[in-house]
Amino acid sequence: MVNWRILIGVGCLLGINGPLIAQKKEEQVKTTFQTSREWRPTIDNRADAVMIYGVGGNPSDKNKRVPFEDRVKSWKDKGYIIHFMTGIAWGEYQDYFTGQWDGEWHLDEGQVTQAQDTIWHGHLVPYIVPTDNFLKYLKERHVKPVIDAGIDAIFMEEPEFWARAGYSESFKREWKKYYGFDWRPQHESPENTYLSNKLKYHLYYKALNEVFTFAKAYGKSKGMDVKCYVPTHSLVNYAQWMIVSPEASLASLPVVDGYIAQVWTGTSREPNYFNGKERERVFETAYLEYGSMESMTAPTGRKMFFLTDPIEDCAKDWVDYKTNYQATFVAQLLYPNIADYEVMPWPERIYEGLYRTNPNSDQKERIPRHYSTQMQVMINTLNHMPLSENKLSGSEGISVLMANSLMFQRFPTHEGYDDPQLANFYGLALPFLKRGVPVKTVHIENLGYKEALADTKVLLMTYANMKPLDPAAHEHLAAWVHAGGQLIYSGTDSDPFQTVQEWWNTAGNTYKAPADHLFEKMDIKRGADSGVYAYGKGSVQIIRMDPKDYALKANNSQQLVDITQERYRASGSGAIAFKNNFYLQRGPFELIAVMDESVSEENYTIRGTLIDLFDPKLPVYSTRSISPGQQAYFFNIDLVKDKQKPQVLAAASRVYNEKIAKASYSYVAKSPIETTNISRILLPRLPKSVTIDGNEVFDQRNWDEASKTYLLGFENNPDGVEVAFVW
Repeated sequence: MVNWRILIGVGCLLGINGPLIAQKKEEQVKTTFQTSREWRPTIDNRADAVMIYGVGGNPSDKNKRVPFEDRVKSWKDKGYIIHFMTGIAWGEYQDYFTGQWDGEWHLDEGQVTQAQDTIWHGHLVPYIVPTDNFLKYLKERHVKPVIDAGIDAIFMEEPEFWARAGYSESFKREWKKYYGFDWRPQHESPENTYLSNKLKYHLYYKALNEVFTFAKAYGKSKGMDVKCYVPTHSLVNYAQWMIVSPEASLASLPVVDGYIAQVWTGTSREPNYFNGKERERVFETAYLEYGSMESMTAPTGRKMFFLTDPIEDCAKDWVDYKTNYQATFVAQLLYPNIADYEVMPWPERIYEGLYRTNPNSDQKERIPRHYSTQMQVMINTLNHMPLSENKLSGSEGISVLMANSLMFQRFPTHEGYDDPQLANFYGLALPFLKRGVPVKTVHIENLGYKEALADTKVLLMTYANMKPLDPAAHEHLAAWVHAGGQLIYSGTDSDPFQTVQEWWNTAGNTYKAPADHLFEKMDIKRGADSGVYAYGKGSVQIIRMDPKDYALKANNSQQLVDITQERYRASGSGAIAFKNNFYLQRGPFELIAVMDESVSEENYTIRGTLIDLFDPKLPVYSTRSISPGQQAYFFNIDLVKDKQKPQVLAAASRVYNEKIAKASYSYVAKSPIETTNISRILLPRLPKSVTIDGNEVFDQRNWDEASKTYLLGFENNPDGVEVAFVW
């Protein structure tokens, strides 16, 4: 299991004009990145905001740490909006664990496995059992001073409790306090596992609620409107990596203002099963991860940043990084309702780190110029990425139901029942995603919002890998079916967690499985056999098979696909269209992903006046063909509304101080030093002069008459490079 973490978060440093100015700046933040380091010209990537990590820095940072105030000033002096974050489950909190804060050692508050091994994040940095005392420390030593410094947004990242933990003395004390009886070892029964993970879930829900409530109240006492955010992995990833976190329940907490979706190569390359084969499916996994984060917050309207990382925590090679970065980058852009982005974590690691040149070499080097150019072209497009009402191509309306309790049943296994690599989830999702159907996820915790199922025509669900924490969810599902929804329930209800002591078999309820309660709400007998059952205007189809069998066995998902096709037609939506690709247009940007392991091996062909944004040379094509297993990203010049207006269409630098006159166009380009800029600029006609910092560089060979664009290259400088065109 991968133990590495991505550390990100957001806050806002107030200026002398107070909360109104801060709020205005916060609304301007579309792109951001995070770093524990002071400003340096090699990492100045020119996003809207910078997230300064930790009052004490990053526990993984072995370099000499610059004081927090100096780090903040160094970036603010360069024109950045300043944000702040720290960890809720780990961080630079050695003064707490070693007794410097209150005179007592607290290393017993780390998360501990059955073997009595503490799960560490760094030296004297354990993953934490969030006790009341620790939360008091966090508020006094980190939250309060940050607000006193004028920072009006607090990001508490990664509320994580490892499923294999739960054996420390501090956890045992929390157990007794929460349940009222003595701790029980989770490995001894499904009941104990469920209780243990439910407590882990509660502890971080309570921790975030308490810290954020304090932050908002303390900020209010100082005339500040403090915003609180949670950077978190997706429910898909946490469940697969066997980590427990509050996830969707946080979306309903009044003190939570938004999130960062921590999705990147490291999470998305976790192997899964499809058609009997276990392997990495980075694009598909990333698409589902981003989707679970979008659906978590969509009904609530909370702000959401999507993260990508040009490398990852695990040391690989530059070829691997580039391939998977492209896959995750396209996956995030296929959600047209999200347009705010964390463009990278740890630029010091990306620009200054040493990694292998290719999979077959031990030679290491800093980021190749071609890759830094391509990456900067890509992240600069995010500054202009629009929200869009366009839909991802394919038959809409097929969703998979998720629940936070997906994380409760992952570790350890009991009675021989296993769910390898979250196969019960992927068994419902991948058969459609691989066939070009833009399948979505729905969180059971959000069913109380009418928007949660508003666009769903067929809902796929199982209780083989999760359980409903609240019977109210069944009221909402039954009402949706009665109004015309088509529900497919696939499951044998035989996993060992069906019988844990929960609401469906306590307090007068005698259901053998939670599904029986759901069925009864729709006039279906308990333990009903496979078949179709009408209810109101809709229907329920029961399949007595656990969904993991659709994934673990070869050629076994067609039956699910056929049944879903029948239910889709029954919804009045016609037939599901199957294909091997996805396409989305967002403004002038066009995105394509072509599936392998799909219904065909055909390439996808696109036509137009296309700048290839994955090619650091920014060539212009009239047609491109994308093969299975590949993704593509284009700027289509044909979609530019005012082609007579000179403008930078794509560039490995950010453009400032644009000036347009009758026969001239100029701007200042900024990007990190030791990187190479490439730009394609739209002009009304062939220029007669092109200057860089006053030096003439015009070359007619760089003019493309068909697209009316000029290709320009030079070495980047974060202080700015002056570019001017005259025609």
